[in-house]
Amino acid sequence: MSAENTESCLQRDSAERKGYVRAHRSFNRIWKERDSAEPDILGKILEKDNLNRAYKRVKANKGAPGIDGMTVEDALPWLKEHNHELIQRIRSGHYTPSPVRRKEIPKPDGGVRKLGIPTVIDRIIQQAMAQQLMPIYEPLFSDGSYGYRPGRSAKDAIRKMKEYAEQGYTRAVVLDLSKYFDTLNHELLINILRRNVKDERVIQMVKRYLKSGVMDNGVVIETTEGSPQGGNLSPLLANIYLNEFDQEFSRRGVPCIRYADDIVLLAKSERASERLLETSTKYLEGTLKLKVNREKSRTVSVFAIRNFKYLGFCLGKNGKGIYIRVHAKSWKKAKDKLRMLTSRSRCGSIVKTMERIKEYMRGWLNYFSMADMKNNIESLNGWLYRRIRMCIWKQWKLPKTRKRKLLGLGLPEWAACEGAYSRKAYWRMANSGVVKRALTKERLIHWGFYDIATAYQSMHVNY
Repeated sequence: MSAENTESCLQRDSAERKGYVRAHRSFNRIWKERDSAEPDILGKILEKDNLNRAYKRVKANKGAPGIDGMTVEDALPWLKEHNHELIQRIRSGHYTPSPVRRKEIPKPDGGVRKLGIPTVIDRIIQQAMAQQLMPIYEPLFSDGSYGYRPGRSAKDAIRKMKEYAEQGYTRAVVLDLSKYFDTLNHELLINILRRNVKDERVIQMVKRYLKSGVMDNGVVIETTEGSPQGGNLSPLLANIYLNEFDQEFSRRGVPCIRYADDIVLLAKSERASERLLETSTKYLEGTLKLKVNREKSRTVSVFAIRNFKYLGFCLGKNGKGIYIRVHAKSWKKAKDKLRMLTSRSRCGSIVKTMERIKEYMRGWLNYFSMADMKNNIESLNGWLYRRIRMCIWKQWKLPKTRKRKLLGLGLPEWAACEGAYSRKAYWRMANSGVVKRALTKERLIHWGFYDIATAYQSMHVNY
């Protein structure tokens, strides 16, 4: 028996010995004696259509198994057999979520991000809850909130920042929260939820998920704070929690842009931004009981190319006005990825390599295409063509193979011999006239090369 249960029993025995019965609003009685006037949110969560939508969403997201080892593919047969039992356990208040499985993934800037992976069944239930809670909270969220919300993307956040900069808000207060998802105060979050969620059973379910624990190396660790990243409900809870901050600074007339836990407040002067840094830090740490990383939190000009980066973007200014740029770190990350994909030792099949490049750059351009980067993208495109020619040249290896390939691509014999028997290194040969004549842009595109400059032009025209 747990210490909590032992204490409860001792209190009850003591009360009985004193001859009175003490009112005790237990967890079970919440289910049995719920006020009928309250909205039946739990009933909506457990509706067949809502659960089916939740299952389809979890299936589409895939994801790793939880502590029980059940995969997304295993979930459907299990649900067909145990669906009725599961719903009854939830309705009666007897369902207990499993601890989440701890998984650490490296951060791009160093360190690790701790994920908590719930079981597939818990993910489905959490998703079903999120689908019914989202309509309650969506109208209550601030216009400055963009992360984990339908129809509000990171690109929308950057466009809004550009609008504020055009209005003279050129000083940014960048707030960095240390381990935000892991430090949410449970008591405070539950109290915030109770303002708008009037079905106490749903509140108690959220509470159970928050306190379900973490399994790390076979040991279950109690969770007294935080909402683990990896759960379907966590993004919504994180937004509900920080909505307190959004609304507070909105009431103060401060432009605020927030994407999940990436927060930027905007001001028109350095002095005002310094005051904002102080007051916002005080509110986050004092009222919301969060930890602000004071080393990374700072005030900076939105045009400070090296020091200001938001969601991979930054802002620039020229004679034509303010424009959106891709930050230098985002460029470096993309180039490093392409360099890895076109590594001479790794590229393997050229066709498959070009397919992987296309897949990666399509996603990258879909995200960054709103930025003004014509010259940069053309430079990257030319570099990438050269990388592909280098890989092809290496794969031809022997002089006789190179000569045969060059002849087959229409080069005269003297040129084919000149190229085939050259002792220049792969990278130099990739830029030679002979190889460029044989492996033209048009030919590489025909073979499957994704011309990123052309793709960018077609995407950017929409902005």
